[in-house]
Amino acid sequence: MALDSKSALKGLRSAQAYLPFAFRVFRVFRGFSTLLLLTTFPTAAQTNFSATATAATQTSQTHLTLNSNALPAVRAEQLRAVCLQNRRCVAGRVVKIFPNGIVVESGYPSLLRDSLHGAWHLPGTVTAGRATNLVEKLEPDSLCIGTVFLTDLPRLRGTKIQQYDYVVLHSYPAGEYTYTSVGGIQHTVRRFAGGLETAVKLLMQTEQTNATASSAHDSLVR
Repeated sequence: MALDSKSALKGLRSAQAYLPFAFRVFRVFRGFSTLLLLTTFPTAAQTNFSATATAATQTSQTHLTLNSNALPAVRAEQLRAVCLQNRRCVAGRVVKIFPNGIVVESGYPSLLRDSLHGAWHLPGTVTAGRATNLVEKLEPDSLCIGTVFLTDLPRLRGTKIQQYDYVVLHSYPAGEYTYTSVGGIQHTVRRFAGGLETAVKLLMQTEQTNATASSAHDSLVR
């Protein structure tokens, strides 16, 4: 019995001697684990952040690209609506002919009579008179009053437009046109196109030209 007590006491002392060593090993292991965790976490966090930032950048660039591609289409649709709202009936006498169109003295309501069978081009022998004191209405398909330039005309078969012929054509506003008459006098008149898409195209070209000229002017001023 005494021998067993001595053995137990000896084992307890050995365990007490071993405890400090075990505790030190535990502390070292815990410190190593913490260091490993701290070393790994920033790398993972940085990787996740980079991936998120890259995705966000790509999304932003795609959004800008889509907007850039959509803007001309949106603008074209806006101009198309404006052209439809401001469509006019150009009815008058041809006073000047150019390769890309004709100058028309519009304002001949007698050309709209049914007996002319709705033809858009009429010979100069047709009886027609220009009305006086007419005011152009701000409604679609109203009679156009005044001198205008008309382009994108329907094709004629077997004949050509001659000076002082007559035209009757529903046309779309397409900005302005400047031409030179006898004596070098310049005239700027309203431009109309026989086709809707041509009118939209001409308006967009004019806007682009004006924007380029404005940018060039701003660069010179700076």
